[in-house]
Amino acid sequence: MADHVTDTPHTTVIERRSSGGTVLIALVLLIAVAIGAFFLFNQGRNETLRTEAVTSAAKDVGDSAKKVGDSASKAANDAAN
Repeated sequence: MADHVTDTPHTTVIERRSSGGTVLIALVLLIAVAIGAFFLFNQGRNETLRTEAVTSAAKDVGDSAKKVGDSASKAANDAAN
């Protein structure tokens, strides 16, 4: 009895498929950029609000100082008469 062995060539095809890791990394990066932009926008808005508050307070102090000066001037004029 003779063994008959036939070697036939085999072709192996390997397909590379992405596991979705690239999409996940891009999504995480996009979310991080959005959160960073949100905080920067709010920080700028808060600075504007602080600046407006300081400006308003300075104006109020200036108005009060003018009233005190006017009152002192009137008192000095009344004392001189």
